[in-house]
Amino acid sequence: MEIIALPTLRKPILIAAFEGWNDAGNAATAAVEHLIEVWEAEEIAFFDPEDYYDFQVNRPIVHVTEESGREIEWPTTTISVATPAHLDRDFVIVRGIEPSMRWRTFCEEMIGLIDDLEVELVVTLGALIAEVPHTRPIHVIGSGSDSATSLRFGLQPSRYEGPTGIVGVLQNSCLAAGVDAFSLWAQVPHYVSQPPCPKASLALVNRLDDLLGIRIPIDDLQEESLAWEVGVNQLSLEDSDVAQYVQGLEEQQDAAELPEASGDAIAREFERYLRRREER
Repeated sequence: MEIIALPTLRKPILIAAFEGWNDAGNAATAAVEHLIEVWEAEEIAFFDPEDYYDFQVNRPIVHVTEESGREIEWPTTTISVATPAHLDRDFVIVRGIEPSMRWRTFCEEMIGLIDDLEVELVVTLGALIAEVPHTRPIHVIGSGSDSATSLRFGLQPSRYEGPTGIVGVLQNSCLAAGVDAFSLWAQVPHYVSQPPCPKASLALVNRLDDLLGIRIPIDDLQEESLAWEVGVNQLSLEDSDVAQYVQGLEEQQDAAELPEASGDAIAREFERYLRRREER
């Protein structure tokens, strides 16, 4: 890892997302990009791409600039720091591409940085493809790395078994190192899973807001989400088969959730509305 600066931080929380298997619709990486933008985060470190990436899988990109002519952008993972003035803590934001190799070494380096920066909590973001309608609120599934962290944030311990990505390996590394961690995954409608999916990114950001109480600005992301939904609505109206399929998904989800989930969702949305009104 190449260190640019190693600042002293206030009770930092690390938030990470990676392109690839963990990131349907690029929803998770778009969520951390939103955090980097609204909090004006500054890069402090990056991973050497030679150590972790297969350049035939994740190819470098050539850019033409007026200053230096042709530049090559190499696939990597960057670490930035945000210090929002209105909050009493700082944030370490990891935005990367899932490594092609040496995952254990990659996570060892990450845990070393977490230790150096005295990170108190690690939050990993992901997105998965699911049979859900785009017209309903995007579900975000949360799980803690252990029972204590799950209880602290009102989540469930992970019971998943099967193939995993770098997000799962990093969370397990946090558990082994004694670092509190939890993961949030947005469910992206499978029939519109191509990027971008700002509605899923917004759902992840809102869930972070709920769990951490950090009052993240969302105006731009909210506008993008609304525009995305209008566009998908228009496409579905142009194809009767798609419209009928979406209607079936709506009926399935409404029937499954009506008894218990709607009350909790309304309560969370009302609490978020009150917090944001107080900020104005």
